Amino acid sequence: MSRPVIAHILHRLYLAGAEVLAADLARRLGNPADERAPFRFVFLCLDEVGPLGEALRDEGFTVENLERRPGVDMAVARRIRDTARRENVAILHAHQYTPFFYAAISRAWPIIPSPLIRRRPRLLFTEHGRHYPDQASRKRIWSNRLLLRPTDRVTAVGRWVQKALVDNEGIADQRIEVIHNGIHPGRFKPADAAARSALRYSLGVTDGRPILLQVARFHPVKDHLTAIDAFARVVESIPEAMLLLVGDGEQKEAIVERIRRHGIWKSVRLLGVRSDVPDLINAADLFLLSSLSEGISVTLLEAMGCGVPIVATEVGGNPEVVEHGVTGLLSPRRDSEGMAENILELLGDEPRRRAMGEAGRERLLNHFDQDRMHEAYASMYRAMIES
Repeated sequence: MSRPVIAHILHRLYLAGAEVLAADLARRLGNPADERAPFRFVFLCLDEVGPLGEALRDEGFTVENLERRPGVDMAVARRIRDTARRENVAILHAHQYTPFFYAAISRAWPIIPSPLIRRRPRLLFTEHGRHYPDQASRKRIWSNRLLLRPTDRVTAVGRWVQKALVDNEGIADQRIEVIHNGIHPGRFKPADAAARSALRYSLGVTDGRPILLQVARFHPVKDHLTAIDAFARVVESIPEAMLLLVGDGEQKEAIVERIRRHGIWKSVRLLGVRSDVPDLINAADLFLLSSLSEGISVTLLEAMGCGVPIVATEVGGNPEVVEHGVTGLLSPRRDSEGMAENILELLGDEPRRRAMGEAGRERLLNHFDQDRMHEAYASMYRAMIES
């Protein structure tokens, strides 16, 4: 008996939160090398395949580039429709709003139903985060009522994201199920003292030098400039402090310019995209996230898994992840002074950092475990297929 086919639809497959979660879900529930896997997965990318997509291809997954053109490209919807027919897709799992839009309209052809056409796929829309600023659109609210069918499902990665879907997309609260993001706690776990020293040595950093780490794509919504402004204040009090930035993207030039303006180039390292993020987290004393908006940040979960306390902005789903005063400290968006004060407060109190790291690890295990997330999606897939 053939396995039900799930088509993940995304913008691209880079090493970012939503993309990594979709890839891990497919590997867990539809590994091509596992004949007992309950599902088969294909990946449809609106804009480009990306390095993660190439890796998935090497693992045996079907990964297609839909080559979206600027504007509303109806050809993308037709390509999704054609792939769904060819692969006999049971569920289109769209990650973020634009993939949802194209997946939904892909089911409109042909307008007149035909007995020769297989049952149109069900649609699952997962919202991972929101743009900033996030505003309601009457046009989109009405469009969503037409695009979503009774058999379709909607999930949000956190309570704040769920509220945004209700307030700004007009989707009924009772239609939205919250499935929190999760990570594998066995991959992200604290290093012992000897391993931590070795990791810091590999970076050329002595044990006594404070390390701050931020892992995020260089995009305006991540607001690295506030993190750099905050760090410049920290260096005034702790000259030996170091900031490591992992990622790449369109804001790199602006980030470099801000570092130079503050004259802190010797204290900041841009490490690019890395595959050894667990090691880098374990080498750090604090994990930073200066975003203007967030869903349920996977990088925050990874820091918690490694037992590293967090300094982040109090935006979006961050307060769902970080318990202020328990697992980390939060400050308002674009408040570099407040973020700097939180950093200095924790750098000056090692026992508190240790206690926060332990509390973060415990919170991760209790609320954001990957197995729990995978089972929730598998149950939803089964229910949708059987409906």
